[in-house]
Amino acid sequence: MASISLRNVSKRYGDTVAVNNVSFDVQDNEFFCLFGPPLSGKSTILKLILGLETPDHGEILIGGKPVNALSPADRNVAMVFQNLALFPHMTAEQNVRFPLVERKVSEEKIKARVAAVSEKLHIGHLLHKPPAQLSGGERQRVAIARALVRDPAAYLMDDPISALDARLREETRVELKRIQRELGHTLIYVTHDQEEAMSIADRMAILENGQIRQMGKPSDIYDHPASQYVARLLGSPAINLLSLTQSNGWTAGAGTISLSGVPDGAAGIGIRPEDLKAEPWTGERPGVPAKVFEVEPLGGYTVVTLSAGEEKLRVLMRGQPRIEVDSPVALSCDPKRVHFFKPDGQALGSHQAGI
Repeated sequence: MASISLRNVSKRYGDTVAVNNVSFDVQDNEFFCLFGPPLSGKSTILKLILGLETPDHGEILIGGKPVNALSPADRNVAMVFQNLALFPHMTAEQNVRFPLVERKVSEEKIKARVAAVSEKLHIGHLLHKPPAQLSGGERQRVAIARALVRDPAAYLMDDPISALDARLREETRVELKRIQRELGHTLIYVTHDQEEAMSIADRMAILENGQIRQMGKPSDIYDHPASQYVARLLGSPAINLLSLTQSNGWTAGAGTISLSGVPDGAAGIGIRPEDLKAEPWTGERPGVPAKVFEVEPLGGYTVVTLSAGEEKLRVLMRGQPRIEVDSPVALSCDPKRVHFFKPDGQALGSHQAGI
């Protein structure tokens, strides 16, 4: 068990800056997630921690000790790669045992560790099979077992369940969270799936172009995004980002949303689909109605897409409301749930506004 820290770490590949002056601390026994779009620097950071890459600048510490000069083997960190990298000529059991065999661990301890990890991941009945005879989910669990069997200081996982189907991904991430909690080890997890990141991480760092744009608990980042970039990445359906206009008062969405108490310097707003309410237009209230563009019933909730001039807004409604395409609706929102942004896309912070 160990903490992991990066201090002003940078990495370049020719003219490309993959990691740009990144600093963060992962606490002992923490499930920490690196989240962002492809080429944002997530996997490179893992490789730097593991020792597969050397930083151009900065320092990496594991358990409080600098490891820049140490080889991957001496860092005592286990890695689960996206491509799994199982040995095709070995059985599942031989793949799981391999790290311990290489370290010349006694046969008695190897059997005990393999049995314990296999039970946690429910793969005991698969150990006699080669990877070619396993499903994608089964191969994934074998690869994770191979990392867990080592009992290292920390685990690193690079988008390990992205190849699984949606239902199996959901089941596997629940298992990963449970296993990490039971093992009590530090785990750094890379993903480009926002639902995955928010559901499993104790804390997360959101990256863009090799830099950390915001870091904290998933719920805190979701409720208080530092920028439009961060706000757009988290949430499904995505947040409604609208420009502000001033003409006989502040409005957004082609006049369908009226606002008061807009802070100085605000150029745009963000409203989460679950915070935006749509009701049948009666003409009793001032303003301009939006028009229903599309209705997507999804069982427990319904996503309604609205036309507001040239802009499209999305509303998340519980259940399966009776709402017709092309019908006019009035929009409203809790003022406390409106996010204000500067012209450069940075957040203005929480403000009280009327809507």
